[in-house]
Amino acid sequence: MSRGERLYLDHNASAPLLPEARAALVASLDAANPSSVHSEGRRARALVENARDELARLLSCNREHVTFTSGASEAATTCLSPRWLVDGAETRMSRLAVIDTDHPCIRDGASFDPGTVTRLPVDGNGLVNCEALAAWADGTEEGTTGLLALTLANSETGVLQPMDRILAAIAGQPVRLVIDAVQVIGRTAFDFASSGADAAFVSGHKFGAAKGVGALILSNPATRPFPLVRGGGQESGRRAGTTAVPAIASLGAAARHVRARLEQAPDELMALRRHLEAELTARVSGGTILGGRVPRLPNTVAIASPGLRGETAQIGLDLAGLAVSAGSACSSGKVGRSHVVDAMVAGGLDISADDGAIRVSFGYETTIADLDRFVREYAALAERAAPTAREPRAA
Repeated sequence: MSRGERLYLDHNASAPLLPEARAALVASLDAANPSSVHSEGRRARALVENARDELARLLSCNREHVTFTSGASEAATTCLSPRWLVDGAETRMSRLAVIDTDHPCIRDGASFDPGTVTRLPVDGNGLVNCEALAAWADGTEEGTTGLLALTLANSETGVLQPMDRILAAIAGQPVRLVIDAVQVIGRTAFDFASSGADAAFVSGHKFGAAKGVGALILSNPATRPFPLVRGGGQESGRRAGTTAVPAIASLGAAARHVRARLEQAPDELMALRRHLEAELTARVSGGTILGGRVPRLPNTVAIASPGLRGETAQIGLDLAGLAVSAGSACSSGKVGRSHVVDAMVAGGLDISADDGAIRVSFGYETTIADLDRFVREYAALAERAAPTAREPRAA
């Protein structure tokens, strides 16, 4: 690839639309309303139900427990509500716990009163403090129910939360669990049936479907949040509104594609990540890979270098033809270091208060040459910034 060509390394913000998903979307643009009982409506319904089947196979869940939404933010807002059914009985969630590094759609607490939301701290690697979680769960008053919502794979660092320890911390407590599985889909296996969650949600455009479609997955429809979008009886009464057939069809095609890809080449992304990290370690003096000592997504690397602000690196790389991120796309427009890095620094991550991080997130189409090009450009920026970092601070 020549220097003049653009290189896209921001798959965690949005993965490129898969050809199969594009074809499914275009083919269904003229579909009728799938709630109609005539032949045209039944054909449209078949497209939706096929997509439901494909997503259920990918996530190892019951197809009847899949509810299509407009995306992850809608699903998160639906779940992060005090009003739930638990075993069919209306139950009010008395309080909410989230992780301080969570995606904003979870971290901000949605419709919970701010006074009832606890942000659990993380250590320097970005892993939740399970002692703090256990103390929170133990503090749930008798006769009440708490809600724990967490981002399984951090969008900025790729750090995977330790679900075995998390489940142990809330075991036996009146706590319901919601998992944001947005970033793991298509990058590593996610088995909802064995996750221990009451609900999880995904976003189609993160794994190659069209934008504007996602899904809420339930372990048991008798235990679920009340609908956010009300009106007709679509999606078994769990989400009203005319079904977005083309977007859903694209999601089904993407789910089928990434399931096959994970089965055929499960280690391909990890090989790319190992190469990238080895080259960064060799060429970037003083660089820190965030969460580098704990399990992470195979397609994500976040690096901070002394004296190099994240936004400065992002601009420099963009001018060199590389699209990367300095944080979650959903936090774009904010000036300064991301809340994820701040939380990790508070937990012991040893980087300067002035340093930010750059996130590189890639896909199966990314090549070794692409990653080497990024390393060359980033190393040059880090080298130019390093002398400033070494200047003595004023007394």
